[in-house]
Amino acid sequence: MSHIDIELERLKTKLLEMWDLVEYQLQSGREAMLTANQDLAKQIIKRDKKVNQFDVKIDRMCENFFALFTPVAVDLRLVLAVLKINANLERIGDTAEGIARFVQKLDVQADPQLLEMTRVVPMYDEALAMFAECRIAFRDNNPEMAKALIKRDKMLNKIYRKSDGVVTQYMRQNPEKISEGLAILSIIKKLERVGDQITNIAEEIIFYREAKVVKHKSDKKKKK
Repeated sequence: MSHIDIELERLKTKLLEMWDLVEYQLQSGREAMLTANQDLAKQIIKRDKKVNQFDVKIDRMCENFFALFTPVAVDLRLVLAVLKINANLERIGDTAEGIARFVQKLDVQADPQLLEMTRVVPMYDEALAMFAECRIAFRDNNPEMAKALIKRDKMLNKIYRKSDGVVTQYMRQNPEKISEGLAILSIIKKLERVGDQITNIAEEIIFYREAKVVKHKSDKKKKK
């Protein structure tokens, strides 16, 4: 294995380590939401510093790579993709922290009726599944899996679009639970952002493997 290949593998390995940490943040957010676990919410917020440290480290590794080598073709696309994926992972980490902060507004476990009406749990599960599969797509250099993930974001968008009306109806029926309704609504909005960020990562995987820019195509579809 050449020196440049060794450095590329180090870069990918570090990114996957960050991916694992962010996935833990997201998974913990789901548990904290369902159980109103304040201690877990605090841990998620605290660990965001470690995500930020990964972000800075990976950026520096990419800068050093450009300084030491003159990458072309697929190697260049990989490093550019890593830079953008790193930024999106950092944003997903921030989103997980935001979810934890809304969990802190829950005094008790969320009303099962509210969870069922909003479909926040299936939405969260789909976001977690997409995030895990996106990691596999990157690790295995699988652009077809990445393309399938972009299509799956529609489910999250559908739940998100209905959430304002559903939560408003719930709060009218349960005025004593307005704070709870607003917290769950805010978490839904955060999950919609996670879906967008996963889509961004999937687009970078396709760019890296196939040298195709699909960002503007997916933006046009979102506007329809």
